Amino acid sequence: MDLAIVGLGRMGGNMARRLHRAGHRVIVHNRSAEKIHELVAEGLTGAFSVEETIAALPAPRVLWIMLPAGDATQAMIDELAPLLSPGDTIVDGGNANFHDSQRRHAALAERGLRFVDAGISGGVWGLTNGYGTMVGGDVDAVRPLEPIFRSLAPEGGYVHAGPAGAGHYVKMVHNGIEYGLMQAYAEGFEILHASAYPIDLEAVAKAWQHGTVIRSWLLELAGRAFEQHGTDLAGIRGWVADSGEGRWTVQEAIDLDVPAPVITLSLLARFASRQDESYGAQVLAALRQQFGGHAVKEG
Repeated sequence: MDLAIVGLGRMGGNMARRLHRAGHRVIVHNRSAEKIHELVAEGLTGAFSVEETIAALPAPRVLWIMLPAGDATQAMIDELAPLLSPGDTIVDGGNANFHDSQRRHAALAERGLRFVDAGISGGVWGLTNGYGTMVGGDVDAVRPLEPIFRSLAPEGGYVHAGPAGAGHYVKMVHNGIEYGLMQAYAEGFEILHASAYPIDLEAVAKAWQHGTVIRSWLLELAGRAFEQHGTDLAGIRGWVADSGEGRWTVQEAIDLDVPAPVITLSLLARFASRQDESYGAQVLAALRQQFGGHAVKEG
């Protein structure tokens, strides 16, 4: 198939490569020309403007946006939409809020344009291992694009989750689960690290990959991290960002009256990781001193 990928960052560039290697004709466009030249050297077709990107595609056109969620994605949709023709499709493969995807679907439909939301998982390993692909959109918009989705995904890794917004909704919950899994591994390895036993965490992480009920790709990555940085993870600060999906998952759980304590606490643990000094902990220490005369550490 012919398609364009707009946005060649850590995910977009490798997705373009995987699709090209699967036999699709991929037009690549990016704000900085360096990334375009890099992929052109590998046999992909470069386009150095939005207009050139659109002109390089046969009708009906497929343009896949791989940009940061929010303003950047919306700005690109606003730029593309007036230049496209009825029947053309915009795919948003970023980590957008599903409410935004529903709104964009409705707005583009008024122009006769199709909108598909694609939640993509795989990170920097997706080029080799494939990308978990969770798609939302109308059947008549999604079905013609399935050769693309199946080329991106490993065997069994593609799902049409439902109508507009469903792909990003499923990806949101996927990332919320990811938060909880990562937090559980982090806490377990911290207990092992703090114990009196001289435990080789790299060896444990790698052994747990064989036959145990907690084996997973995340655990494999933990073993790689210990291998690269040592048991003390030298050079890595315990400062953990969140990109929004965990917050949206927690908010959706609240809106639906669904208890999600593990995901919620894992999100709050990320907030705590960014504090050089916890003001709440200072208040706790002050209260203990006030009512019980307990000692405090001066700082």
